[in-house]
Amino acid sequence: MTMLSQHLQAYFTTFAHNQRSLSPHTITAYRDTWRMLLTFLAAEINTRPDLLDFGHIDAANVSAFLDHLENDRGNTIATRNARLTAIRAVLTRALPNQLDHAGTLAQVLAIPPKRGPRSDVEFLTGEESTALINAPDHNRWTGRRDYALLVLAVQTGLRISELISLTLTNIHFGAGAGVTCLGKGRRRRVTPMTTPTETVMRAYIDDRKNRPGTALFCGPHGNELSRDAIEHRLRIHVAAAAANCPSLARKHITMHTLRHTAAMSLLAGGVDISVIALWMGHQRTQSTDVYLHADMTIKQTALDRTRPLDTRPGVYKPEPDILAWLHEL
Repeated sequence: MTMLSQHLQAYFTTFAHNQRSLSPHTITAYRDTWRMLLTFLAAEINTRPDLLDFGHIDAANVSAFLDHLENDRGNTIATRNARLTAIRAVLTRALPNQLDHAGTLAQVLAIPPKRGPRSDVEFLTGEESTALINAPDHNRWTGRRDYALLVLAVQTGLRISELISLTLTNIHFGAGAGVTCLGKGRRRRVTPMTTPTETVMRAYIDDRKNRPGTALFCGPHGNELSRDAIEHRLRIHVAAAAANCPSLARKHITMHTLRHTAAMSLLAGGVDISVIALWMGHQRTQSTDVYLHADMTIKQTALDRTRPLDTRPGVYKPEPDILAWLHEL
């Protein structure tokens, strides 16, 4: 067994769990990255993956792998950068114990993330949110469950991983009603629920009490729903809602879109950006600035403030008679 194989086993069986307390989702993403990297390098070098060692993990090979992800597999720049983060996380842990390969590993760690255009924030309008929330069939258990899930997601902005991990004990009613979750980076937070959301969740939990398990949004046997199952159910409801709200069909809607919708609703309501960052579980307010760029109302307000005091706010419209306008100029 090579030193690389030994280190990978130690990292994923001990270090990631006991010392870093990485989430299962992060460990899975890191594992898949290294599985793809070793498979790629083994094919390039024409050897078996178990014979690869730290000497093969150099800057040229890693860069070739990243280009393969983007050009051959069609991954986005964000995915490419996430794979690079996974590679660097493992090599950073290995560097102090692999002095013979320190120069090679340092060059890999110096590979910068690739910069790319920032995609626009997709979010739903009030009309679209209402149409989507009302799409599930309340005559079926799965419809009532999905209705509660959509209401909670649109109002609280919880990540899909946070929604999946919720149990019955995470919902609190009465004074200070809210939902407690363990978010990204193992940070625990409490997100308030509005009175309408609390009413929906009370009815749902009362409906769910005779079903097995403790997962808040459960499957037929009481087990928690998977990411794929939730996204699949969302696509079904988007298609149904688009019949009454055609604009939904023109948008690419995922569960993360509902998270953006919650943030944009808070911003439109005049909530300070730092409060929105805490609400969304962002470690830095810079992560929340993207919503400022997406809100055209804020930009229009800023534009109106730059006009002379004696100018009426609004969008410029030229005079209908251009010759008369030129004469008065």
